Amino acid sequence: MGKLYDSLMRDYRLKEGLNACINCGTCTAVCPAAEFYRYDPRRIVDIVQSKDEDEIEKLLRSDTIWYCGECMSCVTRCPRKNAPGMIVMALRSLSIDLGYFIDSEKGRQQFLLSKDLCSNVLNYGYCVYPRVFDYAGHPEAGRVWEWEEKHLDDVFERLGANLDGNGPGAMRKIPKEDLDELKRIFDETGATARMENVRKAAEKKAAELGLSMEEFTKKVYSETGPQHYNH
Repeated sequence: MGKLYDSLMRDYRLKEGLNACINCGTCTAVCPAAEFYRYDPRRIVDIVQSKDEDEIEKLLRSDTIWYCGECMSCVTRCPRKNAPGMIVMALRSLSIDLGYFIDSEKGRQQFLLSKDLCSNVLNYGYCVYPRVFDYAGHPEAGRVWEWEEKHLDDVFERLGANLDGNGPGAMRKIPKEDLDELKRIFDETGATARMENVRKAAEKKAAELGLSMEEFTKKVYSETGPQHYNH
């Protein structure tokens, strides 16, 4: 067997999610992502089962594996109880480990998730922390958010939240000892090392494109080509 296939088969999600696919296509028929994207989970499973190293590498470098929403509708309908969604998870994991994710438009968005969401979790204890979610960087949030950004404390107080306050309540300040524990969990599970790999891959890609990291970040935020969608 090949190196990539062997690496995939060491992932428990392949062992749990691939049970002799019969290529019936039910997963694609029920997949919400397949309705909108040029995405065929049946084909992905077929490629993995083929053990074709070249085709597996193409998958790892492609946008294709980043379309899945991990809703697991595929599992509920598959007559063999396969889980294409879990197979996609394993492909994504290997793509990040090997640095292949940076070659695709959708894959590069992992840099943003690592840079922003993971950092928010480690620094504040929340995936989205309102004081760093600015309208200038996220105009898609709308003009209402532009107003709320200027009146955060008043808005959260009216909502009965406890923004950055001690004690209980929504958006309360997370104690440092809890944030330290989160950091230890990231370290022990390999998440910290993965974030570093993602950052290094992004810096390398930015250099190849002749962009600063700020320019690269803006490019990844705004880049969305027409090639992804069914028409």
